[in-house]
Amino acid sequence: MADTRPNILVFFVDQQRWDTLGLNGYPEGLTPNLDRLARQGTFFQQAVTPQPVCGPCRSCLQTGQVATTTGVWRNGPGLKEDAPKLAELLKAAGYDTAYFGKWHLSEGTGDGPVPAENRAGYERWMAANCVELTSGPYSAALWDEQGIRHALPGYRVDAQTDVMLSYLQERAAQPEKPFLCFHSYLEPHHQNTDDSYPAPDGYEDRYRYAPLPPDLKALGGSAPGHWPGYCGMIKRLDEALGRTMDHLKSTGLDEKTILVFISDHGCHFKTRNNEYKRSPHESSVRVPFAIWGPGWNGGGHRQEAASLLDLMPSLLESAGVEIPETVQGRSLKACLDPNQDWEEYAFIQFGDGGMSPGRALRSSRWKYAVSSTEEYIGKPDAPEYQETHLYDLQADPYELQNLAGSEAHRELREELKQALLDRMHRYGEAPAEILDAAPQHPGQRTQEYPGAV
Repeated sequence: MADTRPNILVFFVDQQRWDTLGLNGYPEGLTPNLDRLARQGTFFQQAVTPQPVCGPCRSCLQTGQVATTTGVWRNGPGLKEDAPKLAELLKAAGYDTAYFGKWHLSEGTGDGPVPAENRAGYERWMAANCVELTSGPYSAALWDEQGIRHALPGYRVDAQTDVMLSYLQERAAQPEKPFLCFHSYLEPHHQNTDDSYPAPDGYEDRYRYAPLPPDLKALGGSAPGHWPGYCGMIKRLDEALGRTMDHLKSTGLDEKTILVFISDHGCHFKTRNNEYKRSPHESSVRVPFAIWGPGWNGGGHRQEAASLLDLMPSLLESAGVEIPETVQGRSLKACLDPNQDWEEYAFIQFGDGGMSPGRALRSSRWKYAVSSTEEYIGKPDAPEYQETHLYDLQADPYELQNLAGSEAHRELREELKQALLDRMHRYGEAPAEILDAAPQHPGQRTQEYPGAV
């Protein structure tokens, strides 16, 4: 007898900017499948990552905890043994669990195979700890449950998709047990070995004259050389999403499968620091995030400041599994219930390893961030921060005018400072002080538009 609980499929990409979506206004038609499905389901248009770097964000996705709680506040560490884990909880509830692609949460085991004890409850396995270091765009290599290496033919996106579709075919033949399939693509992340954005053959030429977003156009960085390849990678990912939906439909799984599309962080192309992420800016922290399927269709375009921290508890609730008290995120089902309140601000931690720690809040309108000094580089937190960023996202969505020291916004800054300190305390951080930014007078923009008369 078929189990009536929903299947869960997470289509997880790496380093895709929010503004590459047609739904968010990009004109090149990179994401027609995602745009269509997001309209059908629930689209979190203001979503952000809790930590804009690969390993820390992945720890938040698997546990529903912030990165300083998971212990993976930088790339390198693995998940704590006692952390709540999505796959373990769903497996205990009778779900089949599978993981494909990039893991980046296996401490001290190298870039390739991941030992079973480091897989956080996923049983079926075809992955590598760091795909970007063990394969190229046409030389995909992943390791199975037994640690056996498999060389996969085709462009890497297609090779991984083939593996996933084979698994979905198996599950369609065994409907008595629901499944969790978490599929992590490397694309459109750069190829670390040569700092490139290798699109499928011919795809980079399609986007040779694709327009740059306003921040990249204004600030330069590496985007002029990398943007065409980046766009080509995103296009192929969207085609893989279309293949996935066709497969679900043809096997009858589409009506009983929740499908999630997320990216772990964005990409600012060396405009905000000397690499691609690890900053509090929209280009780094704002991400595509959509859910469709049972319980999520018809949710519309949500303007709440949702966080990827909230995905894990959302999936547990969708599966009818109790959310552990140690989970720090909140189920996004609350956004769809008019009788429940949703907090105005999403919390962001940034800085890891070679950078000093910082913290930020983001609402549907405001971005407020604080940073520590170089003496705290390599630390997960700091006892003292200073205001470094304030942006009015309604008037300045690409964050080209920093209002951090604006006297006209002093009252707002004080409100945001206290809200940030409260959130840091809630998530178990040590007490800290936030110093005011140096006074500035950048345009004296008012906080609210005049009311109608």
